[in-house]
This record gives sequence, structure tokens and C-alpha cells, in this order.
Amino acid sequence: MNKLVLVVACFLFTIGCKEKKELVIDPPNFVWLMSEDNSKHYLKLFDEHGIATPNIEKLAENGLIYSRAFSNAPVCSVARTTLATSCYGPRIGTQFHRKSSVVPMPDSLQMFPAYLREAGYYTVNNSKTDYNAESGNEVWDESSKKAHWRNRKEGQPFFSQITYTDSHESRLHFDRELMDTYKPTIDPDSVFVNPNHPDTETFRFTNAYYRDKMLKNDEFVAGVMKELEEDGLLENTFVFYFGDHGGVLPGSKGYLYETGLHIPLVVRIPEKYRDLVGIDVGSTVGNFVSFIDFGPTLLALAGLQVPEGMDGKPFLGKNVDQEALKKKDVTFGYADRFDEKYDLVRSVRKGKYKYLRNYQPFNPDGLYNVYRYKSLAYQEWHDLYHKGTLNEVQKHFFEPREAEQLFDVEADPYETKNLANDPAYYDKVVALRELLTEWVKGMPDLSFYPESELGKGAFQNPVAFGQKNKTEIAELIDISDLSLLTFDEASPAIKEALTSDNPMKKYWALIVYSSFGQEAGLFYQDAKMLTKDENLLVRTRAAEFLALTGQEDPKQVIVETLAASNNGMESLLMLNTVVLLMDGEYQYRFDIDEKQLSEKVLENEWVKRRMEYILARQGGLL
Repeated sequence: MNKLVLVVACFLFTIGCKEKKELVIDPPNFVWLMSEDNSKHYLKLFDEHGIATPNIEKLAENGLIYSRAFSNAPVCSVARTTLATSCYGPRIGTQFHRKSSVVPMPDSLQMFPAYLREAGYYTVNNSKTDYNAESGNEVWDESSKKAHWRNRKEGQPFFSQITYTDSHESRLHFDRELMDTYKPTIDPDSVFVNPNHPDTETFRFTNAYYRDKMLKNDEFVAGVMKELEEDGLLENTFVFYFGDHGGVLPGSKGYLYETGLHIPLVVRIPEKYRDLVGIDVGSTVGNFVSFIDFGPTLLALAGLQVPEGMDGKPFLGKNVDQEALKKKDVTFGYADRFDEKYDLVRSVRKGKYKYLRNYQPFNPDGLYNVYRYKSLAYQEWHDLYHKGTLNEVQKHFFEPREAEQLFDVEADPYETKNLANDPAYYDKVVALRELLTEWVKGMPDLSFYPESELGKGAFQNPVAFGQKNKTEIAELIDISDLSLLTFDEASPAIKEALTSDNPMKKYWALIVYSSFGQEAGLFYQDAKMLTKDENLLVRTRAAEFLALTGQEDPKQVIVETLAASNNGMESLLMLNTVVLLMDGEYQYRFDIDEKQLSEKVLENEWVKRRMEYILARQGGLL
């Protein structure tokens, strides 16, 4: 109990009374109420098109509304690992969903609840973890569906994390029968449909149905608040309500748009601890907060030091300068592999401007992903695209993207108008490009190596690997950014990279060729030679470029390359190329048979999922 005494000592402070006595204030409790897969857009408290949630609104009356709170990643395991570690995923090797390897925590760093536990807190999680890093036995006293603060020792402070699961994406995997029998609270005919979505019965019903999940979510919040009140704990407990990332309609979860990252956040402030906060309750706070900041905030409120090695900073606590925080207007985001679908996108939002860097812009957002496409809305959106009935904004999801995108998210909240090529925004693009490049190089960002390469040794100690290879990662980023120049400006450096002894430089040079598309078609021979490279992924990227520019059927090269691979994650990246080329402009046929893949590769869960789709497409079933 000595550690607990230390925590209590941290809460000795002077109350402004005539005697100026020092009073002992008990260490606060913390409750996190997380709802899965919902961005701020579904709650009226945050968005005019949301639904009223009276219990969450009641929290806000006695607390703070954070109008600019963000997940750093738009999908569960990556977002939750960011929350638990307070570290950027691409820096510590936790950026892939779902993990191919569980990576160790950075040296000397623990997940933040472990520090609360060391200080005497009872830490409980009910019940989802889904971490991409090793948590160890130090994080939770209890993590299960039965975990509850009531299981602690009498008088012991606690941190309780509780997840509401009925707002999860899977709840939108309903069939037509539900649409015929279920009547949503909101009339689907009156619901708001995002401008990038087709205005159809399916999308209207899905919108209305999901808002009903927000009503159930509100009841969940009320239930936990009632338990705290029954236990006499309400005025000793900070309650945070937030979404575990954005979602959940098509094009949100899994994507770095505001609908994938911008979360609702309300923090209820107990009256006895308001001196720790320095903001009047009932206020709306406009400074930016991100998931990397949540753990450090709890440590600061508990009177504990934030360990070195965490990327986040506290936004509440006795020594937090709220005036300085008002100037904080930057958040970063990352999107990599989601299940079997590969991509590499980074984002920075500064103030009202959002900059996205699509490092492989030839991959459309709508590249097939089995889990996403279980939703009727996804299926219908896809079908309407192929029928040619969508407008320019609606069909963009299924087409190659720009390497750079810039959005004014206040004027254009659904990010439909790319300003990156508008001369009037040139300075803004350059400034945000430089800010993002400084970030990815500074981490450094491990995703500039393919996941299969990281699996050969980096995942044993990702942070050490990143520091050892920081110079090379910066060089790979510079090669990738050649796609932002004119082709004439970029050509000499691309050709230099193509002749490098470093396969990763050749790999990225070929990606840049594909980013330029037809403009790079004159360099057929450069790519043709590399279809016989020793590195299987270099071969694949060379065949991909030739196929995307319509110069050569990629079938033979890619089938032979798949047959030569014994690495599941390497083969998965190749199969990502297969799906891209099957579903793209030239509709290539591959006639791939599972017998052509090694038994070891076929053990990979995501390879199996990709192959199911490929075989169905080849058989004319999709």
C-alpha cells in the first residue's frame, strides 16, 4: 500500500480558503467508456446530422466537450494499441491490422495502465484488448467480461475501461429481410446521406439503423453512470466517453478521412477535482487531442510522471498549461494493411486543412476487402459504380487517387474537393507536405519496408530497427516523394534508384513509376528487366507497372513469383496486386490455382481470404 500513499501525496494541494490549509484529496478514479466504430458524425452533440444522446449530453453538462478529438488510426487493433501505448504505430511496429506478429513494447516502456497499477490503482478492462504489442501481465488486474471495479480492495482507486460493442461494423452486416422488418427510430427518408454516397434506400436505411445503435450506446453510458452513483463513486471519478475510432458507413472505418478519424469525446469532471482541470465545466474545447495523448492525460491526473518514450502529451492535469494547449492544432494519422487489403496512407490535419499522402495512389480506396463488403451498402455502392450510375464524387472511391490530397474540412467536411492542385493553395500544400515528411522521417516510419521484410527481423525490436535504419528509411521516403515532382524532374533520380543494389530502392522506384502511370510508359525496358530481379517483390512491382500502363500482361511473371514465395505476408502483397489488376481498367485474368502456392503460404489466414475472392472472380461468381 506504500505506492498508494505516494499517489495520495501527489494530491496534497492548497484549497483557496482563509486558513490556506493543505487537505488530503483522494486520488481520482477513471472510467473509459468506448463505443466501437463510430465517428463524431452520428451524435447531435457533435454534428447537426447526428441523433440526440441525452445521457452523453448530461455528461457534457458536468464536463468538457472536445470538438477536435482524433484517433490516429481508423481501425480497431491499431487504434487500441495506440491508446494503450501512447505511441505512433508506424514507429513501434503496431500499424498493421490484423497483426502478422505481436511486437514487444519499446525498451523500458509499458502500456500506460501498468503505471497506474504500480501506483496502487486497480486496473480492469471489460473486455476488448486487440493489441498488436505484447501487453504482459502488468497492465490489467483483470481483463474479462466479468471485470469490474467492484472487485477491487476497499478504498482502492481504479481505472476501468469498458467497451460498448453493439455499434461495431459487423452490426451492419444485415440482410434484406431486416430492411423489410425493422423500423428505425429516424425515418430513413429524412436521414442525411453523405455526398460521396449514392442516395438510395439501402444507404438511407443503413444511416438510420446505425443511429439507433447510438441510442443503445447512450443507454450503455447511462447504465455505467448509474452503477457509479449507486456505489457513491460519481464525485470521485473522471468519466471519459469516446469512440474507439471512426466509422462505420462505407469509406470511413479503415480510411484516413474525417469519418474514419474524428471521434466524439466527452470528459465528465468531478467537482472536487476541477482545480486539476482549469477549464469551466460545460465548455467546448477546441484544441486538438489524439489517442497518443489519452494515456499521458490519465497519468497526469493521477499525479504521475509521463514516461519518456511516449509520443503523447497530457491535455488535462494540475500542471498542464491550458492556454498553451489552445494553440495545439495538429494531428497525424496512419493507414496500412487492413485484413487482406494493403495500402499506405499518411495524413496530417492542421487547423481546418487536412493533407493526405497516398504513397500508392493507384490503389483505389474501394479495393476489395471481404469483411468490408459484407455490408449491403458497400455491395450496392460497388455495383452502382460498375453500372456507371454514380456521379464524379461518388465514384472516386473506386478509382485511382491523387498522390496528394488537400481538403478544407470546415467548408468540405466529407472531403470531396481536392485542393492540392489549385494554385491558390500551393503554399498550404507545401507546408503540410513538409510537416508530414518531417513526421514520417522523424519516427522513423517502418512502413517504407514491406511488412514481409519487417517480419524477417524488425519485429523483434521495431524501435531499435527503425533507429538503426533511419537514414535508409529517409532515403526511401525521398524516392517515394519523387512522384510529387513532374515526371521530367523525377526521371533521373528514379532511374538511379532502379539501378541501385538496394532492392527496397528499386521497389519504391517502381511504385513511383506506377504512380505516374502512362506518363512513365516510355520506360518499359527499365521495368521489363526488373521482372527477373532476385527480389520477388521487386519483380511483382515491375509487372504491376507494366500492367497498369497496359504494356504487358502480368500473368506469367506474377504466377511464377507467387509459386517461388514461401512467405505468407510477401505472397499477400503480391495477391493485393492481383486483385488490383483483375478489378482495374484492363481486367486481367490470372487463372491462379491454390496448388501454385506453397503449403506454408496457404496457412496464412489473409492469403486464404484473398484467394477466396480471386477464385470467385475467376469463376464468374463475383
